[in-house]
Amino acid sequence: MLFQHLRNPRSAAAVAALLFLSACASAPPGAAPSSEPLIGSVVPARLDGASGSATDEALPDTAATSWQHLIQDARLRAVVSLALAHNRDLRLAALNIDAARARYRITDAARWPTVTAGLGGLVSRGSTAAGDSGDISRQLTASLAITSWELDLWGRLGQLKDAALNRYLATEAARDGVQSALIAEVAQAWLTVQANQTLAELVQQTVDSRERSLDVTQRRYSAGALSGLDTAAAQAALETALGDRASAQTSLTQSLNALRLLVGADVPTDLLPQADATADSVALAAVPGGLSSEVLLQRPDVKADYRSVQAALAEVGAARAALLPTITLTAVTGSASQALTELFSAGSGPWSLAPSLRLPLLDGGASSANVEVAEVNRQIEFTTYERTVQTAFKEVADALAVREHLDARLQAQEKLVDAYQRSLLLTERQYQAGSVNALIVLDAQRSLYAAQQGLIGLRLTEQANRLALYKALGGA
Repeated sequence: MLFQHLRNPRSAAAVAALLFLSACASAPPGAAPSSEPLIGSVVPARLDGASGSATDEALPDTAATSWQHLIQDARLRAVVSLALAHNRDLRLAALNIDAARARYRITDAARWPTVTAGLGGLVSRGSTAAGDSGDISRQLTASLAITSWELDLWGRLGQLKDAALNRYLATEAARDGVQSALIAEVAQAWLTVQANQTLAELVQQTVDSRERSLDVTQRRYSAGALSGLDTAAAQAALETALGDRASAQTSLTQSLNALRLLVGADVPTDLLPQADATADSVALAAVPGGLSSEVLLQRPDVKADYRSVQAALAEVGAARAALLPTITLTAVTGSASQALTELFSAGSGPWSLAPSLRLPLLDGGASSANVEVAEVNRQIEFTTYERTVQTAFKEVADALAVREHLDARLQAQEKLVDAYQRSLLLTERQYQAGSVNALIVLDAQRSLYAAQQGLIGLRLTEQANRLALYKALGGA
């Protein structure tokens, strides 16, 4: 490499000042404008249809949508914590964040000079022919170099850094979305296990009841008090219950497998739910009423798409800056000496500075096309963002629409179960008195059985609706 000897300290100061001013000039232009819509222009400012009643204690919006507030059962909280520690999808999302963070660091590093250090030596011997002495010569060199440093005069590298930063933040938001979905899915799976356990217990009680009924019917048939039709009907009812028991056990096993898969590890027995058919056993808290609609902007998918819009805006700026001239600097300073002790002595320091200017003239329209592509991508990202916001509002509206009549349906189903229980009790008394036949009793049993199954399913639906609201509101 060609070295020029530096003998005037003022020259060194001038070079240093040039490098400093170039670094200052590389500051990127102002940040891209915000594209968040005004929430009041899309939906009302408050979500007055939320599931809480008017007497609910007011809660901060963030607390109202946190899973620690939503889940009240200690066992379910522990299971969710296990899933957050072991679920593979969440682990992959975290690895994606690490990759995005590394890409951001790479992009940011391009804004700064790359400084390399070199140390070399050369030993040679002259010719000994024709009386030459054949002396041995030594040459030692040391250098510091800045190689092809682009001065970011128009903010291109700064815009690329901003784009990479927003892509990284979008990845973080996507990870939050995976976590929110995981929490909802784990809670749904846990509640499904509880519902299946309750159903399995109900089916077993029904099997026991049908076995007793068949035994009584067979004894009365043997005594000539009943016909063979009554015995056949009782036997059919028992076989139906036995089939239901097998199906219930299969569903319970499958729901346990699904829960373990979501958690990513075995779930301790003491953390599994128990069969519970009581009306006042609630594992999840209701989402309070009157929440601010602004909470929807905290949904991970909305935040991720917003960051993607900001990244696309920065990429448009970078594409436009690429149309302007590019200045790069290559600078080398060092020293050369025949002796190691004199390598860094005064007067032995050569240096070189090689600025270059690149101005795009004719490229077949490629640079302009890059700007057009970046602008179209920005429009795509913004349209996607708008659609995501609209989807968020729709999901909340759908969950609230289901919520609106769930309490009435639950109350009606509970009253239906009570009515069938009273009907069965009266029918059994009439059967014992001989005023009705066994078929009437079997009909009453089947009606109560179906109503109880419906109540178990409806309670699960009610709990699932709370989870849907949690997720739709951007639960964290």
